[in-house]
Amino acid sequence: MNMSYMDPKTVTLIGIPGLEHVQFWIGFSFFAVCLVALLGNIILLIIIPTELSLHQPMYIFLAVLAATDIGLCVAIAPKMLAIFWFGFYSTAFDACLAQLFFIHALQGMESGLLLAMAFDCYVAICDPLRHTTTLTPFLLVSMVLAVAIRATVLVGILTILLKRLHFFQSIVIAHSYCEHMAVVKLAVEDTHVNKTCGLFVGFTILGFDMIFILISYTLIFQAVFHLHQKEARLKAFNTCTAHIFVFLEFYILAFFSFFSHWFGHVVPSTHILLSTIYLLVPPALNSIVYGVKNEVIRKCVAWIFFLNH
Repeated sequence: MNMSYMDPKTVTLIGIPGLEHVQFWIGFSFFAVCLVALLGNIILLIIIPTELSLHQPMYIFLAVLAATDIGLCVAIAPKMLAIFWFGFYSTAFDACLAQLFFIHALQGMESGLLLAMAFDCYVAICDPLRHTTTLTPFLLVSMVLAVAIRATVLVGILTILLKRLHFFQSIVIAHSYCEHMAVVKLAVEDTHVNKTCGLFVGFTILGFDMIFILISYTLIFQAVFHLHQKEARLKAFNTCTAHIFVFLEFYILAFFSFFSHWFGHVVPSTHILLSTIYLLVPPALNSIVYGVKNEVIRKCVAWIFFLNH
């Protein structure tokens, strides 16, 4: 056991192993994605509170999702770009744990918000007459708080369990950001509790949410196919299109990243590129997809950028 790595004060993030010679240029692609995500979600946070016609459950959830996406970009991008562009590889161990906590907690919140939006879509299509009375302001606040508390508590447990590890075989993390399993794999102590809790948290959040989202959309499609009017069916499908697209891109990337880290033998550079894409692309796409699908948001964006000039 190398005692020089007992309770390390700093760790080293190397970026994308195998692609160190080109990660400077890769950084520009991620920077562009972050700019789109930040700009799009800030616009949503400006438009939704000020436009009375958007004071509906779906867009309240979308505003919270936008705030979550901004937080995710802020949590990952500064350090990652500092590594790619300026070679700032070293970071304090506690700062690494803080980044890990915020990234995973915000991921968990995003998953929970997608479930909340699926539930709203289910009520709107399957029981439209009770939509307003079911999704009351109290229920909306309760759902958002439940999503936030669940993610904070579960990811907080993972972070606390990491703090109980004292001996590490290395302080070099082959990643562009601090990630739970990447830190666990450095330890030379017994990490069965960390790994088991990591799996539990992953399936409790992503697995639970995905199952109930699939159930929601199955019930939605059953209700849609029972509609007699073609126009009504098309309108219902159009309502769900944006949700389904966002759901698919989030969970496909999430489970690929999760299982490749745990069970796969994926080339490290491929895994890290895809896991970074999984963190940064959904925040950019969410604002674009929902913005393009909603006429009110499109008009407000057009007014902001064109008509007021």
